[in-house]
Amino acid sequence: MERRVKGIGGVFLKADDPELTRDWYQKHLGIKSGKWGGTFRWRPDSESNQHGFTAWSIFKSDTTYTDPSNKDAMINYRVENLEELLETLKQEGVEVVGEMESFEYGKFGWIMDPNGYKIELWEPNDEEYEKMGSDEDVNSME
Repeated sequence: MERRVKGIGGVFLKADDPELTRDWYQKHLGIKSGKWGGTFRWRPDSESNQHGFTAWSIFKSDTTYTDPSNKDAMINYRVENLEELLETLKQEGVEVVGEMESFEYGKFGWIMDPNGYKIELWEPNDEEYEKMGSDEDVNSME
């Protein structure tokens, strides 16, 4: 297995007041964000006719989505062949959290890093992901 991570799939932060935090990021940094967060749309160099996406979301500080981590952030990495990667990581002694989940817009798996951060791994289906978004939540990087 050569290439494991292809890029950043998402950045997820915890906040006591997610709405206030989303509003602050929009006002001061221009990050558009709706109920489910924001999306940065970009084009991979090698495939200029397709889009890639990076999600950005603020979760309530008591979310269980990042469990078993007690950290205030989680990074999602875009990967190729998630099933093979998870098996390789298990063989390397990496802690895999939960079971892989599949949706129209991609497959997800989770691991823990040595500092206690939960890491989300995403094998995206960008065509389906693009159908889910609305332009009011998209931050174009084109």
